[in-house]
Amino acid sequence: MSTATLPSCPQCGLDNTYPDADVLICPDCAHEWSAHAEAIADEDNGPRVIKDANGTPLADGDSVLLVKDLKVKGSSTVIKKGTKIKGIRLVYDNGDHDVDCKTDQGPFILKSEFLKKA
Repeated sequence: MSTATLPSCPQCGLDNTYPDADVLICPDCAHEWSAHAEAIADEDNGPRVIKDANGTPLADGDSVLLVKDLKVKGSSTVIKKGTKIKGIRLVYDNGDHDVDCKTDQGPFILKSEFLKKA
């Protein structure tokens, strides 16, 4: 992306944005959003809305709680129900696992149907 094609910040509306990996950043208000989500929003279908277990739309940076115990594939560990996860990042190109997050047990990609907004 060149600086001429970068969108303005959706939070404050200023044009002083820059890319950092897959994220666009506004240094004026410190808002970060997914560059991939911006590209999806430009399509005819509109953006894919990722919802939690209760049907509440999720956004990058939200805090969520697990609604059930989840077994970690390839491991004997379990992420317990009620675990609070802060600062999620939505993933649009990873099948049905659409929330990227970090817990005390490490980084995970989870399905949004097992999360509820905190």
